[in-house]
Amino acid sequence: MKTPRMRDTLSFIKDYIKLHDYAPTVAEIARGLGLKSTGVTHRYIKQLEEVGMLRLVEGKRRNIELSEPEKDENFCLPLLGKIAAGRPIEAIPGIETIDLARTLLGDDRYILKVSGDSMIEEGIFDGDLVVCVHSNTAKNGDVVVALVDEESATLKRFYQPSKNKIVLQPANADHAAMEFEAQRIKIQGIMIGLLRIAA
Repeated sequence: MKTPRMRDTLSFIKDYIKLHDYAPTVAEIARGLGLKSTGVTHRYIKQLEEVGMLRLVEGKRRNIELSEPEKDENFCLPLLGKIAAGRPIEAIPGIETIDLARTLLGDDRYILKVSGDSMIEEGIFDGDLVVCVHSNTAKNGDVVVALVDEESATLKRFYQPSKNKIVLQPANADHAAMEFEAQRIKIQGIMIGLLRIAA
């Protein structure tokens, strides 16, 4: 996993190569990032090499090469599995990635695929993709990813009428609100966007 400094270093290298058609030196990277120590800069470069984001070529002064120069990883978010929009179901990890617009990106965001019809009055239908941001807290009225009893996840509108009670409210007249003791619920994310891909 890249740290913020590693991301800054990689972004600087990518931008520099786009501008100059050759890689920056360690000293140039340090200056560009406002770092006084080239040793610290070299450590970030080695860390990026270790996670496979770039290569260091022996015998060259400008020895940095991007592993995938044409690919911008930041346009993809992981599709982690399905999320229930009816009765809670087990959340099963997936392995796909979804390409998204730049405004929806961030290391704390992910996608879930809706299964069920309990949120249709919010315009969230079976098969839709919801973009979520990781969070373990929520405000009344948020549409949340809620884990029930450490076993099943569901997408519902969140309300907490008291310290000890949480209500997960569907958006379908055919589904009743679900009330739980607060300790049975863990918030895993908040919905921030919706994607629907036409067949």
